[in-house]
Amino acid sequence: MPKVVNLALQGGGSHGAFTWGVLDRLLEEEALHFEGITGTSAGAVNAVVLADGLAAGGREGARDASRVYWQKVSALFARGIFRPSLIDKGSPDFGLEHSPGFRFFEPMIYFASPYQTNPFNHNPLRDMLAEAIDFERVRQQTEVKLFLCATNVQTAKVKIFAGKELRVEHVLASTCLPLLMQAVEVDDQYYWDGSYAGNPAIYPLVYECDSRDILMVHITPAERPGVPTTSPAIMNRMQEISFNTALIREMRMIAFVNKLIEQGRMGGGRLMLVHVIEAEEFIRAFSWSSRLNADWDFLLHLHNMGARGPTSGWRPISIDSVSNRLWISTPNIFESSNLGLVTRRLVVFGVLANGAALTDCRCPNRPNQPTIAAEEIQR
Repeated sequence: MPKVVNLALQGGGSHGAFTWGVLDRLLEEEALHFEGITGTSAGAVNAVVLADGLAAGGREGARDASRVYWQKVSALFARGIFRPSLIDKGSPDFGLEHSPGFRFFEPMIYFASPYQTNPFNHNPLRDMLAEAIDFERVRQQTEVKLFLCATNVQTAKVKIFAGKELRVEHVLASTCLPLLMQAVEVDDQYYWDGSYAGNPAIYPLVYECDSRDILMVHITPAERPGVPTTSPAIMNRMQEISFNTALIREMRMIAFVNKLIEQGRMGGGRLMLVHVIEAEEFIRAFSWSSRLNADWDFLLHLHNMGARGPTSGWRPISIDSVSNRLWISTPNIFESSNLGLVTRRLVVFGVLANGAALTDCRCPNRPNQPTIAAEEIQR
C-alpha cells in the first residue's frame, strides 16, 4: 500500500545538494509518494526541479533532472569568482577562505550593496534556471503540489508562491540573498530569500494537503556549541539563528495544537506528524563559506551524504510499519519543556544520526505509543 507524505525542504546554498541526495534516495522507494512540497531557497529549487522531472519522466526523470541541475550549478560557479583554490579543495571544511575571488569579494559586501556592485542587475542564475526547468510543464503538472517561500522586503511577511503560478521570478525571489543580489520584483512587490520568514513555511502543507505526514530535510544548523568570536563566525551564527527562528516557532505551534487535539480540547482538528532528516551534525563541521562552494566534488560529497547517510548507509524500514504508527518526532532544536515534545533524533526511512537502527522506539511521554515499529530491511 502506498505511503503518501509531504516534504519540507530547507535552504542552505550549495548545502542543498544534501537534499538532492535525500530526494534521490526517497525516489528509490516505489511505495513512497509525495503530495505536497514546501521549499525555501535551495529547497525551493530542489522542489521545482523534482516536480519538473516527475512530470517529464517519472521517478527516473526526476533523478536525472536533479543531477543535471546540480551539474549546471557547478559549471556556472566554475566560471565565476567563487572558485575554490587547490588549498580549499584539500580542506576538510570545504570553505573558500583561500579562493582569490572570494577573498576579494567578501569585504566588499560590508561596504557596497548589489545595487552598487551590480547596477544592471545581471543574474546568471536566471538564465540557468530557465534552461534547466520547463516552467510551463511545472505549472501544468499534477504530480505534486508546490509551495515556494519568499520574504516580502517591505512587510516582513512570508509569501507563498503556489505551483500553478510559478515562473523563474518566483524561484529567484525565494533564493535572493540580499547582500549578493538585488531584491526580486514580482507583481510590484519585492522579495528576499524565504529563509528569513519561513525555512520552510509548514502551514501550506497543513492547509492545502490531505496527508498528515511531513518529512522535513533540515540542513541549516540550529544548534552550534560555543560562542563565535570572529566577525565571520558571528555573521554566520546570526544567519543560522534567523534562518531557523520562524521554523522553530511553527513547529512548536504544531506540537501545541497536537497536544490540544490529544486532550480533546480542540475538535475538528487532525494530528500532524513531523519527521526530520537531520544534516546538522556534519554541516556544522563545514566552513560558513562552503555554502558558496559549488565545486562538483563537494556537491557529490553532499549528495552522497544525503543519499546514503554519514555512517554505514541507510537501513530502510518497511512502509507498512511506518504507516499510521508515527507520532510527532522532532530533534532537540524544537524542544519546549511545556509541550512534552518527543526529542528523539530521527531519520525517517533510515537511521539515527549515530547509525543506530530504529526499532520500536517509544515516546518517553507516551510509553504505550510506538513512534516507529520498525521492521528493518537490509539492502
